[in-house]
Amino acid sequence: MNETVRQIKVTFLTFYFEAWDALAETHRIMSGDPRFDVTVVAIDRKLTGDEGYGGVADVSAFFDSHGIKHLVNADLAVLEPDYIFVNYPWQRNYPPQYRPDKLAAIGRIVYVPYYSLPLVAEPVDGVHPESGFEAIGAHLYTQRMHQLACLVFVQDKFLKDAYGKLPRGNDHVHFVGSTKLDALIEEVEEIAESGQLAVRALTTLVWAPHHSYSPHWLNFGVFAQVCWGMLDWAAANPAVRVILRPHPFLFGTLVDREVMTREALDDWLARWRALPNTSIDSESSSAMIFAQADALLTDGISYLAEWPLAMGKPALFMENPEHWMFSDLGELAAAAAVKVHGLEQLAEYLVAVPSRTTQIEALRAAAMPYPGEAAERIVAAVAADTSGLIDPATVTEVPWELQAGREPLKD
Repeated sequence: MNETVRQIKVTFLTFYFEAWDALAETHRIMSGDPRFDVTVVAIDRKLTGDEGYGGVADVSAFFDSHGIKHLVNADLAVLEPDYIFVNYPWQRNYPPQYRPDKLAAIGRIVYVPYYSLPLVAEPVDGVHPESGFEAIGAHLYTQRMHQLACLVFVQDKFLKDAYGKLPRGNDHVHFVGSTKLDALIEEVEEIAESGQLAVRALTTLVWAPHHSYSPHWLNFGVFAQVCWGMLDWAAANPAVRVILRPHPFLFGTLVDREVMTREALDDWLARWRALPNTSIDSESSSAMIFAQADALLTDGISYLAEWPLAMGKPALFMENPEHWMFSDLGELAAAAAVKVHGLEQLAEYLVAVPSRTTQIEALRAAAMPYPGEAAERIVAAVAADTSGLIDPATVTEVPWELQAGREPLKD
């Protein structure tokens, strides 16, 4: 008699739908694999500047738009998943019932990073850059979600080694490459084959600013310093179409951290939207954004590597000289970019950007060890996993104040 094998119950839990591409291919493969019973759960969140938890309607609408069946704010204890996939580590952004200690008591947490590559190192004390830098930022592997995950998938062998320095070791950490990069490059290729990369009437520049504005956290963003100049530049160059691609946290951070007042930001946004050659695109995928562009201007971080790997040409890098140090991968990404020292250089580089072919190939070799295979390797590792549930009480939590200078957890 054939014995029926129970399916492995997998729940994909997320509020960060903007980074669903980190999980999308794994979800697609598992959904078509009879070994797995797959559920997607959309949940609320609270990001910087938000007054309370909410936003699940936007997460749900995203899944609806992609034809992905899902539950909303479901009770995971009722679902009884064997594995819970997450793509975001910081627990304070999760409603209390979905934080790591709660998840680990229900199923085995599987963490796949929401970012494409670990490009930034971190001050030794987590706060003061003058104290020197760690080779790998501790915020990338010491969060509570990292500690309680039964399986972790990383894009950099140095990050796997960093996990090895912790009491648990790194037997549960798998170096598979970047699911996000695989998904981005595949989508760009599909768009190119579809003809959507046809010649454009206007030269198109994508401007992608980051959200970090403090030496206490990354410190890459220069939006507040250059936004008015960019407004004047766009007005003076009507033959250039400029698409603003803000980091999802950008506007909330600018106001919450008092980098700009709400009134000043609203005034700037109104002026930007009023120009005939400028727009804001927060909705399209990165691949669709890239497909529309002749060039990309950014102050960091992910697009600095994603653009050259997907498009084969350098990003234009408007660098904050006070940003946290790059990791080894970050240095490769920076070397593959062309630094823009003033807006007056933009017009020149839109005509002819200097070549970085050798540097881009060096970045590709380091960043994509198994091109196109990351999701397949994740599925294989889950299918082969024999780990049991982790008792959160047995895992000592790293004090919040030691986690890269992050703010104390606020409910």
